[in-house]
Amino acid sequence: MTDLELIFSMLGEASTTEIAKERNADGFAQNLLVAKLGGDVAGKARKDLEKKSGKKIVTDKNSINEEDAEQKEVENEAIQ
Repeated sequence: MTDLELIFSMLGEASTTEIAKERNADGFAQNLLVAKLGGDVAGKARKDLEKKSGKKIVTDKNSINEEDAEQKEVENEAIQ
């Protein structure tokens, strides 16, 4: 995950939290709507940056590097 992917993810989460507080969201249905609204905020911002920079923000990079992934796989096999 790149820095920009993390930033836009955080923007979506923070936006969702702020909207939920302002609307006093209660229950699954209200929070589902709020989550979609928060995601829209981050999505629009990401698309705007992609348009202005000419580069895609979303990548196939994983936040775990290959060495860490291999080590976790070995640890998981040892547990089983």
